[in-house]
Amino acid sequence: MGIITVSQLNRYLASRLKGDTHLRNFLIRGEISNFSRPKSGHLYFKLKDEKSVICAVMYRNMASLLRFQPENGMKVILSAGIGVYEANGEYQLNVTDIQPEGIGAQALALEQRKKKLEAAGLFDASARRPLPKLPRTVGVITSGTGDAVQDIIRNIGRRCPIVRILVFPVLVQGADAPEAIARAVRFAGTQNCDVLIVGRGGGSSENLDAFNSECVAYAVHESPVPVISAVGHERDFTITDAVADFRVSTPTGAAEAAVPELALLHERIAAAEHSIRFAYETRLRKELHRLEQVKGRLMCQRPDIRIRVQQERLRRMTDRLEQTMQRQLSARASKLHTLQEKLHTLDPLLVLRRGYAAVYHENGEVLPAAAEAHPGEQIRVQLRDGSLLAKVEEIHGI
Repeated sequence: MGIITVSQLNRYLASRLKGDTHLRNFLIRGEISNFSRPKSGHLYFKLKDEKSVICAVMYRNMASLLRFQPENGMKVILSAGIGVYEANGEYQLNVTDIQPEGIGAQALALEQRKKKLEAAGLFDASARRPLPKLPRTVGVITSGTGDAVQDIIRNIGRRCPIVRILVFPVLVQGADAPEAIARAVRFAGTQNCDVLIVGRGGGSSENLDAFNSECVAYAVHESPVPVISAVGHERDFTITDAVADFRVSTPTGAAEAAVPELALLHERIAAAEHSIRFAYETRLRKELHRLEQVKGRLMCQRPDIRIRVQQERLRRMTDRLEQTMQRQLSARASKLHTLQEKLHTLDPLLVLRRGYAAVYHENGEVLPAAAEAHPGEQIRVQLRDGSLLAKVEEIHGI
């Protein structure tokens, strides 16, 4: 062999590996690590055991068929063949299928979906709503031709014939069933239903797949009215059961949970009526007895006599008040008369009538003595019938 290029070597090795029938398609066990899924949709990862590691790739057309999401640390069995990536001379596993080791792909996909929905809060028990006590309209979302819908209609009619039933027939299994059920749940929520029953009769795990779908779970969780899940039998438990507000194992149980029994309602109403009447009569007797007690106390008090006593007391108080006022008026009138007499006695006009006069300075102050006057000063002389203005010419002492 002469001198060859790197590309020629890689191409030769790739052709030799492809020509080995034992390496075209085989099963290999290992643990996934370094997993990535870029926008291209291809899956890139490494498969390892206790001693070795090998690169692996699963192209988009094959990866789209997987029913679960591969994860780091997952132990798997791969269907693969050996190939060489000629650009860098590395050989790798070209994977055509991945199966989880120890558990089926469907079961693993279901567990992954449950964890995702639980993390989103769809399984939160505190978000569950109580069922209405007496719904007017019950919506039923199930197969229109199965025994389940007839069982539900028959039992609701038997228990409470006054309730209206709206049936929304859908596919309950198959590839188109999940979206059909989700659309029906959303539509039923706009039709004035008070409660919804979503379910089907029993079946295999594969037949219940539609009720384990993510779109149905979100439709039930976002329903504006409470939802009863009636999927399968007691041994079956689906994601719809976990998300719904109430779960039963049979269509008959769904009818019993959705509506009360009318005969029992009548009994409850009669019992409530009897209780109300008894309470009313008991209260009435109590109030009548209380009224009689009040009447007895009222008769003992004789309010008419008490009123007359108070009226007499008021009259005496009025008399005393009038007498006191008269005495005070008389005393004040006598005092006023005495003061008037004193005022008359001290009246300066009486002195002036006897020929005396009062002399004032020009500023109006009394001139009590001649020594206090000044020559040339204007003075006013007050007489009995008027006053005189005078001018001091001379001052003579006594």
